[in-house]
Amino acid sequence: MDFEVVDNAEHHRFEIRVDGERAGAAYYRLHPADAAEPARIVFTHTEVEPQYEGKGVGSKLANGALTLANAQGLQIVAQCPFIAAYLKKHPELA
Repeated sequence: MDFEVVDNAEHHRFEIRVDGERAGAAYYRLHPADAAEPARIVFTHTEVEPQYEGKGVGSKLANGALTLANAQGLQIVAQCPFIAAYLKKHPELA
């Protein structure tokens, strides 16, 4: 399977595509930087389409979304239980 994670900024979500088909999404809110805090991304919800559950798609989505957020220099806030659990297993992405 070919995995691709993209930032669909218009819909405030990172999407994962498997062989070109949308397989899931990690939803977020952006909070711009101000004098007191750096720019933040708050992950609120993650979903994987039923036909892709149990195939590692959620982990690939989380990894891709967090990697892209880090590349943008965003402080990560994990309200989503799936993203929070993934960060506990992969603290280097926090």
